[in-house]
Amino acid sequence: MLRQMTVSGLTIDPFTNSPIMILKDVESEKAVPIWIGLLEATAIASELENIKFSRPMTHDLMKNVMDLMKVQISRVEICDLRDNTYFALIHLSREGQEMTIDARPSDAIALALRTQAPIYVAEVVIQKARRVDLSAKEAITSEDAKKWTEILEGLDPEDFGKYKM
Repeated sequence: MLRQMTVSGLTIDPFTNSPIMILKDVESEKAVPIWIGLLEATAIASELENIKFSRPMTHDLMKNVMDLMKVQISRVEICDLRDNTYFALIHLSREGQEMTIDARPSDAIALALRTQAPIYVAEVVIQKARRVDLSAKEAITSEDAKKWTEILEGLDPEDFGKYKM
């Protein structure tokens, strides 16, 4: 069984300083935390905050290519959790043909946000994941949101080393 989820927001793991994406069930207080990389968090946060860069970032480029080729994302599915690694599928359609490709959850969700595609998580993944009770404590604080806004607004092409934006 699949449960529809939304990206509730991003937070920082206080122990590792790694970004965590929080997916929240649209029909309950169940949530799934997924640890992701900084660049993927930036891609997700920039879309959540509606921040546009002067040049297309990777997920924007992918969306542009898909639009040009008339490929739609019908849904994104977080389908498994094995050895602390989440797995996702991107369900695509083009001219009536359905296709599914393997993806990292962070990349799949970054694309889903850009295309307004629904995000689903398999019940088995929810059961395997550490549960977060969002009714007891808000996972994303306004301080976290400010921190991400500051990080995104403070990004400079030099921050990416030799890889220029």
